[in-house]
Amino acid sequence: MQDDASGKLGKGYVHVYTGTSKGKTTAALGLAFRAMGHGLRTYMGQFMKDAPSGELEAARRVQPYIVLEQYGRSSPIGERRPGDAADIALARDGLAKLKRAMLSGDYNIIVCDEIITAEHFGILELGDVLNLISSKPDGVELVLTGRNASPVVTAAADLVTEMKEVKHYYSRGVPARRGIEV
Repeated sequence: MQDDASGKLGKGYVHVYTGTSKGKTTAALGLAFRAMGHGLRTYMGQFMKDAPSGELEAARRVQPYIVLEQYGRSSPIGERRPGDAADIALARDGLAKLKRAMLSGDYNIIVCDEIITAEHFGILELGDVLNLISSKPDGVELVLTGRNASPVVTAAADLVTEMKEVKHYYSRGVPARRGIEV
């Protein structure tokens, strides 16, 4: 085990959770939950999200161990609605908040939920994501999630996990369910 009993990490690493299947945010939250059991604190910034969710409510209940903020609008960005100036401004503001949290010394783990997707859709620049990675203090674990991770981001990471959809009930028309997907 490579930590100490003081609630601090030794060397922190960069994780990327990517792929076409569900589970990226859930994996990041599982890491935060495990860390909380050891007295570690996590800051999670969610890009492109602004909606009530089980994870948002759960984080409120376990503060200060897990702090979660959302940086986005409720209308989803994608092929049907590309990001606009308002989305870019929200993402840039969120990135600044996330970087302040990472450099504050208050958190052991920083989760950048959907930052990879935000970069893919052009509301954040690849250079901004790479700058965040290179700015990471040594004792902080940094987790980036989202579909379509660029090869440059995966090369900068220490751990890359790809969630691959094999079968999903969405394809049968099952909507997102409270407590499971939302």
